[in-house]
Amino acid sequence: MNKLDSKIIRPTLLLDKQKCMTNIEAMMARAQRANARLRPHFKTHQSAEVGNWFKEKGVENIAVSSMDMAEYFANHGWKDITVAIPVNVREIDLINDLASKIQLNLVVESREAILFLESELKHPVGIFIKVDTGYHRCGLPSEAIGSFRILIDLMKETEMMNCRGFLAHSGHNYNAKDQNDIHKNHSKTLLDLNELKDVFRKEIPNIEVSLGDTPACSISEEFYGIDELRPGNFVFYDIMQYVLGSCEENEIAVAMACPVIARNIDRNELVIHGGGVHFSKEFIEADDEGTKLFGSLVRITENGWSEILGGGFLASISQEHGIIRCSDDLFDQFTIGDLIGILPVHSCMTVNLMKDYLTTEGNWITTMNSKQ
Repeated sequence: MNKLDSKIIRPTLLLDKQKCMTNIEAMMARAQRANARLRPHFKTHQSAEVGNWFKEKGVENIAVSSMDMAEYFANHGWKDITVAIPVNVREIDLINDLASKIQLNLVVESREAILFLESELKHPVGIFIKVDTGYHRCGLPSEAIGSFRILIDLMKETEMMNCRGFLAHSGHNYNAKDQNDIHKNHSKTLLDLNELKDVFRKEIPNIEVSLGDTPACSISEEFYGIDELRPGNFVFYDIMQYVLGSCEENEIAVAMACPVIARNIDRNELVIHGGGVHFSKEFIEADDEGTKLFGSLVRITENGWSEILGGGFLASISQEHGIIRCSDDLFDQFTIGDLIGILPVHSCMTVNLMKDYLTTEGNWITTMNSKQ
């Protein structure tokens, strides 16, 4: 039994620190080449210890996806935090508490949110206006100049809100067919954001544009007019990013180690302990026939995992079970009690569900939702 085997009895999320550090260094270098600040989104790893790896490299500003996450990282020494989701006004007490201690930046997209904050804020906050660059989840369309002006003019009349500029997330890049699609989306996003920035350059002192999505931030070298990059998934990457062309296979820094609990000889299927409560139920379509892939297979080694194994994939998952469809050769290589590794489709969701990591060096790392 190897070093990792001896520590694993149930589905366990493995983390390769060296790959993670390499990914951090690469994104920092890309931001430096773009003359932009790197404000990494910490929703992917959700861990104070992983956050310290960024801090050791000189990162000072971060983004998060909830006020709870902002509180967690503020309690671990982070002083400049953007909550990169439209503000939840029901959390005003926590907003005021954090704003009294750190530079807290919030995101708005409506007049209602600004009027509420104007009446309830007790400490200054930075405000970014959310721009919809094509994802159509939230934000104002970049061409809605009149709507932006209303929000900016409202903030001019307030004491506690400092309008810092515009924030965008090109989530539609996750639906891209290939790198060409990502480059096309990114080019339009840059054009739209720069036009918006030019319109309001005189009205917003020190105007900034914050842009974050791992696909574009990983493959593009063009970020003209962008003041900060805000990617998150790049710290670990995953199979979705690999398929999109955002990363190489050897840059994926997390893998799930799952015990084999059953073997179906008639169907050449391995059943693992590892399901939707561990991975989430996200998948990618692996071919034109719509075959669902919930993860790619690797072999767990003494200090990590192998390259992707041919001849099989995680084909379906229920709550606790996963079914691996295998070739004859791959099926014969595993028996009950063996561990098999799965590179997840979406590392952010997997981390959120698993809550803890076991590093390939054999150490446990906790997150804000840790079970430890």
